[in-house]
This record gives sequence, structure tokens and C-alpha cells, in this order.
Amino acid sequence: MQGSDARVAVITGAAQGIGRRTAELLAERGYALGLIDLLAMPERLAEVQRRGSEALEFAGDITDEGVVARFAASVRERWGRVDVVVNNAGISSIAPAETISMRDFRRVLDVNLVAPFLVAKTFGAMMLEKRSGAIVNVASIAGLFGIADRAAYNASKHGLIGLTRTLAAEWGGRGVRCNAVCPGWVKTAMDDVDQAKGTYNDADIVGRVPMGRFASADDVARAIAFLADATESPFVNGHTLVVDGGWTADASWESLRLSHR
Repeated sequence: MQGSDARVAVITGAAQGIGRRTAELLAERGYALGLIDLLAMPERLAEVQRRGSEALEFAGDITDEGVVARFAASVRERWGRVDVVVNNAGISSIAPAETISMRDFRRVLDVNLVAPFLVAKTFGAMMLEKRSGAIVNVASIAGLFGIADRAAYNASKHGLIGLTRTLAAEWGGRGVRCNAVCPGWVKTAMDDVDQAKGTYNDADIVGRVPMGRFASADDVARAIAFLADATESPFVNGHTLVVDGGWTADASWESLRLSHR
């Protein structure tokens, strides 16, 4: 269903990976979509429109308060409401802690933590007006545990989980739920870039996951769609839904883990 009665979802980092698949899935489920990424994405817009979704795209850096304000104004003008916000945009950082510059550390925090707060605050105001809505933050298992050589990334995702819980506490009583998904390693372009640096390979990840594979963007998108849907998860608030194939559940050493496959 589209038009004035359609649910409206906003997705950051919608051009590729988890954001792209989430846009496709929500389009298939009848949402109208506001999509934002650093660059224009006409192909992505065409994809969701082919799935029957009314959609708009917006190019800009969500660490810029003015960009987020203009994006929100466009969504409000088009539909007059927002029902779901998916804070998906993020960047990685792989380096020993002692080598990370303050400039690089702050950039990771700006994209992965400050920008999601800014997006949640801006669109959350629209939700609070109607006392209805859902925010889904894409965190990571790196927000639950320490993973070496990722000090900035880990700190940003730990902070995002803390933000999720705080907004859930503040806004839940006013009709706005806030939850997070915590994926394990996902096969995306970001993984390709990180692996190209030679710091890990597919076998490192597959060997660590009890289910013996990477997550797919679709695995994560379906978890996001569940948390976004007020019919499917109406009393789920402040939750971190782990989508990691059992990574964080398994304390086995590698040979023991592999013996059970």
C-alpha cells in the first residue's frame, strides 16, 4: 500500500549493503521510503520503485546538522510523517589503538555515533508529535565485546547501544520504541575493503561462527524489519538483537567448535 496511508521509513547509508537490502525489503512490505547516502543513488531509487514503493532520495553527509534538517524537511513535505528510522550508515576503522590519530578517531565517532543521534533526534521529534514510531540502530557485536585493532569502531558501537537504551527509556512511554541490531561479520563492500588490507580473511570469520558462514545483508535486513514493525514487535524496546550465527554465544576453542560441524 502506498500513498497517504503508507508507513514511511527513513534509511541512512541506503546505497549498498545492509541499507540497500533493507530498502528493498521494506519496499516489498509496503513502506514509502526516504533514502539518504553520501552520493545520489538513482539506481537504488529505481530498484525500490520497481517494488512498488513511493520513495525519495537525498544525497548528503549525515554528520552535518543542516543536511539532516533538510532531509527531514523533505520527508515531512512529502509524507507529513515518519514511522521508522533505520540508522544504518557507518564506517570501519582497523588500526592498533596507539596508532590512531585523534582526527580519525573523531571521524568514526561522528559517523557511527553522533550522526545516528542527530538523525534520531531530528526524526524522533516528528515521531513524538504523533506518539508513534520505531528507531532501529545498526550496531555490531563489536558494541558488545572488545575486538583488537578496532578501538574507534568498538567505542562508537558501544556508544550506539548505550544511546539505543537511553532513547528507549526516554521515549518508550511516549510511543517511540528504540532498538538495535548487532550483526556479526556481514558480506558487504565494507568487508571487501577491510579484507583488502590483509588484516583477516574469510576463513578467520567462518571458523569463528558456529553456523559456519558470514551473515548476509538479508539476514540483518529481516531483523531490522522485525524491530521496525509495530505489529510484530510492539513491546520490544531497548533491545539489542544479535544477528551473528552464534558468534557471541560460543566460547569454544576453534578445534572444539569445528568438531561439531
